[in-house]
Amino acid sequence: MSLEIKVPPVGESITEVVLSRWIKNDGDVVEMDEVIAELESDKATFELTAEQAGTLKTIAAEGDTLAIGAVVCKIEDGGAAPAKAEAPKAEDKAVVAEDKTSAPVAEKASGESYATGTPSPAAGKILAEKGIDAGAVKGTGVDGRITKDDAVKAEAGKKPEAPKASAPVAAAAPAGARDERREKMSPLRKTVAKRLVSVKNETAMLTTFNEVNMKPIMDLRGKYKDSFKEKYGVGLGFMSFFTKAVTEALKDFPAVNARIDGEEIVYNNFADVSIAVSAPKGLVVPVIRNAESMSLAEIEKSVLALALKARDGKLTIEEMTGGTFTITNGGVFGSMMSTPIINAPQSAILGMHNIIERPIAEKGEVVIRPMMYVALSYDHRIIDGRESVGFLVRVKQLLEDPARLLLGV
Repeated sequence: MSLEIKVPPVGESITEVVLSRWIKNDGDVVEMDEVIAELESDKATFELTAEQAGTLKTIAAEGDTLAIGAVVCKIEDGGAAPAKAEAPKAEDKAVVAEDKTSAPVAEKASGESYATGTPSPAAGKILAEKGIDAGAVKGTGVDGRITKDDAVKAEAGKKPEAPKASAPVAAAAPAGARDERREKMSPLRKTVAKRLVSVKNETAMLTTFNEVNMKPIMDLRGKYKDSFKEKYGVGLGFMSFFTKAVTEALKDFPAVNARIDGEEIVYNNFADVSIAVSAPKGLVVPVIRNAESMSLAEIEKSVLALALKARDGKLTIEEMTGGTFTITNGGVFGSMMSTPIINAPQSAILGMHNIIERPIAEKGEVVIRPMMYVALSYDHRIIDGRESVGFLVRVKQLLEDPARLLLGV
């Protein structure tokens, strides 16, 4: 008796998945609740487990797209591992060896019917294809017949004829490798592509820029990072400062934290901040819930936990669903400036970039400061220029005076 293992329901909006990897192979003995495969949807990766112990019989192949409820494999009763093919016995090996040694003898016997200088069928074909006269080839076979080896050697020794004047000269092959590689787009990559194109086509997206002097934050981190890590068990990074600054600025500019739903504007009195993370299978955007009520330490712990889950492909759909505002950090890859694309149905996204020491004017003097360009992309249908610029200026003020983040002023 066998049990069919089917694709389980993994979310309301998910109708199909891709079998990304078999963890167990066909014929393997599996235990109850043992992970046997990985399924990938357009939002997350899921593990498929064995619903009983037995022998695995795979039905779907890696890369197959499967509907919810489709049969992936069967598990048959019995835990005996498939028997391996027996090694050939000594006497079998002797028979094989005898067959190999007798083959040349048979060839010689058949070759005795050829006249001296006559090519074998295989040799004759080679000579005919290459335009070599059989009379010019010395045979080394039985009674002087021309063997295939003789024809090959004669071919190798023949000098190529000069090309005729009318024959076109072949173009020289370009130097270097010109290989191509094709691979099927993953469900996640296809979904990201569709969403990004949809946002560009369906929103009135604009981007406004500003720059932030990061010296106050860097000085604060340098002074307290060791004691902060000792007390909270997590490092003090830039993301917590930006997240905290964003949540404070959203209170002053609620339209930046809103979204369009049909003919209505939905305003949120909370800040669920999405953090864009580059995972092995593509870009994912896990959400920090109620970030406005969190401390810097709580934000850092949440960011670290979500980043580790994203790296290991363990994020759940719930952890990537929702969000009212997004922060993305291209600076970790060396980006100087960019225009991030809105994460629909949200209305705005903040882009962080790398920190570069640049000369700036400060109190009438030119000084060198660690500066970062920041970018706010927003949907102009709901957010006006005054609100977008005012929001970004407020974020800049909070970052350049970190005490405001702690005092809420």
